[in-house]
Amino acid sequence: MKKFYLITLFSTILFGNNQDELIMDIEKSLMAVCCWSGTVFDHGNSDMETIIATMVQSGNTKSQIIDHFVNQYGERVLAVPVMAGFNLLAWIAPIIIGIIGIIVWYRYLNISSIGEPVKNEYNDIPNIDQIEQELKEME
Repeated sequence: MKKFYLITLFSTILFGNNQDELIMDIEKSLMAVCCWSGTVFDHGNSDMETIIATMVQSGNTKSQIIDHFVNQYGERVLAVPVMAGFNLLAWIAPIIIGIIGIIVWYRYLNISSIGEPVKNEYNDIPNIDQIEQELKEME
């Protein structure tokens, strides 16, 4: 009988840690539906936390629990959008915009010639040659 209690206690400890990790993983994967400002894990929506804990304790898998919330609230409840359809744009657009930005930045920095210096066309200003020479010395 003592062996049975020890085995039960040991399996409860191991299985309990696994459930806590699963609950935490699911809470990080779902948005809090009360205000949609963060994940359940970050926000602490107690209603969703109890539903998730109850479903995990009843033996549901992560995908079953997430599907339950997606069926109830739509794909908006997912913290990370699914890579399919229009949501694919949310994954690809930042990469494309980043590459374009790097190319523009690189081309901007590698402009080989700015152009020919402006020629002195102000002949009517007295001492213009001295002013130009002093300006070049300041650079």
